[in-house]
Amino acid sequence: MNKKLTLASALLAATSAFAFITWNADSDKVLTEIGNDTETAGYWFSYGDDGDGGASSVTWPVPLGNEYSPDAMDPVIAECGGICGTAVLAKGTLTYNPFVGIGFNVVGETSADDKTPAAGNASAWGGLCITYTAAAGPNLELGLGDAVDATIGYANPNVALAKASAPTTKKMAWADFKQPAWYKEATKMSGTDAAAQLVAVKFKIQAVPGSYEFNIKSIGPFDGKCGEGNAIKAVRGASSAKAILSGRTLSFAGVNTVATAEVLNLQGQVVAKGSAASALNLASLDAGVYMVRVAGKSVNFTNKIVLK
Repeated sequence: MNKKLTLASALLAATSAFAFITWNADSDKVLTEIGNDTETAGYWFSYGDDGDGGASSVTWPVPLGNEYSPDAMDPVIAECGGICGTAVLAKGTLTYNPFVGIGFNVVGETSADDKTPAAGNASAWGGLCITYTAAAGPNLELGLGDAVDATIGYANPNVALAKASAPTTKKMAWADFKQPAWYKEATKMSGTDAAAQLVAVKFKIQAVPGSYEFNIKSIGPFDGKCGEGNAIKAVRGASSAKAILSGRTLSFAGVNTVATAEVLNLQGQVVAKGSAASALNLASLDAGVYMVRVAGKSVNFTNKIVLK
């Protein structure tokens, strides 16, 4: 008889009381709504087959990094309106097709002292939607952390996506995520069970050696508005509009129109609001990372700020 693997509730770092906010290339962080107090959920990362003997990599259109992290993908998002690049697949010593992937953790690190990604209950999302382009058909895979992944032979529930030269949107319920057909072992994991102990969402390109362009333009819950854009977009290309933080005073430059400024915490809640023509006093806010968004007739952008 097949047995199903579930994690003890004590390992679940968060509940799924809220569906996450659809990401439409509007910042470098996916607001999953189940991040913990480490504030490390939602940041994009890349991975590859080098640990298995492969030699694959991603070629980015511009160098990564910002003042907070050398791996931050803000420059890539600003360059191409999504997470874009070229998957350069090289087999090395692998006996199977090489791969690279892009993903984000849904809860973040377990604690300040334990950097292991934590699991969370994403059942309420209902599934996932995604808008993407890819020169090779990718898989959208549910990551469950190293320990659980090993227990199921790395046969993680996934959905195969078709290659797409133009932006393509697909919606998938949790039940649509299946383990690969090659997996024949007894320990099974359905997409529904995986969603209740989800660690990461991964966009994985695995194919014969070669170079394959891709762009993840939006991702969200099953009923999210993937591909429909967001009212607030990051500034693209050269622009003089920017947010300026001096101590706990936030002001704006290059905003030559009537515009509204909002400061959001990492749960997506507006914690300060005002006119972009005036400075905002943020003295009452806790220290931490916040998103600033400005919207007006001819200006729409987001910035990240860190209050100390």
